[in-house]
Amino acid sequence: MRVVFGLVLILGFALAGFAVYLANGYVNSYRVALAKAKSGEGIETVEVYVAAQRLEYGDRLDPSLVKVAKFPKASLPEGVFLKTGGAAPYYKPWDELDKATRKTLKTAAKEAGFDPIKTGLRVTDSPDLFPETGEERYVMRSIEKGEALIVARLTDPGQDAGITSRLGPGMRAFAIKVDVASGVSGFLRPGDRVDVYWTGRVAQMNDEMGRGSTDVTKLIETGVKLIAIDQQAYGDNSSATIARTVTVSALPEQVAALAQAQSTGRLSLALVGSGDTSEVGPVEVDQMSLLGLVAPEPEKVVEIEREKVCTIRTRKGGEMVEIPIPCTN
Repeated sequence: MRVVFGLVLILGFALAGFAVYLANGYVNSYRVALAKAKSGEGIETVEVYVAAQRLEYGDRLDPSLVKVAKFPKASLPEGVFLKTGGAAPYYKPWDELDKATRKTLKTAAKEAGFDPIKTGLRVTDSPDLFPETGEERYVMRSIEKGEALIVARLTDPGQDAGITSRLGPGMRAFAIKVDVASGVSGFLRPGDRVDVYWTGRVAQMNDEMGRGSTDVTKLIETGVKLIAIDQQAYGDNSSATIARTVTVSALPEQVAALAQAQSTGRLSLALVGSGDTSEVGPVEVDQMSLLGLVAPEPEKVVEIEREKVCTIRTRKGGEMVEIPIPCTN
């Protein structure tokens, strides 16, 4: 009996020791994995520049305002500034490209089979965050502490943070008067895109009444980019305000069309959805088409041909007499 009891006791101690050994091994492996996770071992990282404090619109970027942090290489934001120099590859929007670049990109797009207007130009070579020339950068939109610095939120070296920094090559700034109705009830923000509609009276010719006119609303520009609302050139304000003017970025020929339209009628804006790249065809609505009416066709006047009468004149005494005769022609 004592022998059996001793064997059971020894077996129990052996099992307990084996359990402790397994638990210790599990805890050690967990500690090693946790240490690796904390040190970032096994995840490839890249050193990038981040804001050391909150930066506001218009602030001059100084080396003391930034610091270096490690980001996972697989999750780098497009256009983030790297410690090794320059910025990560990013796509520059189509409306920020000059005419020569657009022409070259269109030619390349035909061969490669992509839409350059939607994708823009892929930029792989950009200046350092702090170039050796000493040219300064400015903040174009507020940046939170610890947020990565990207190209879209900073000006180019040597460029200030004014409205000219938002104009691409060949583009011009044009102001449009708006109110609560034409300005989409204050929900416009810099960076949004809008369609521009013109409403006015157009002269037309009527067969019966001569010259007349009719009210017409027509889409004159699509996807125009807003770069400022009143005197606000950045979109961080979340409250809705009723603007009196909006400033758009447009080509010179578009500026001429908008100026002519604004002087001859009323302009209204329609907000385009984010990421909407659909093409809009010609749009024109007048009063007749709005109400579903069809203009009456003018009555045709049929001229009745008169019967031709041929006569000869004969003098009888002192009188001239016409005598009917058969017509030969």
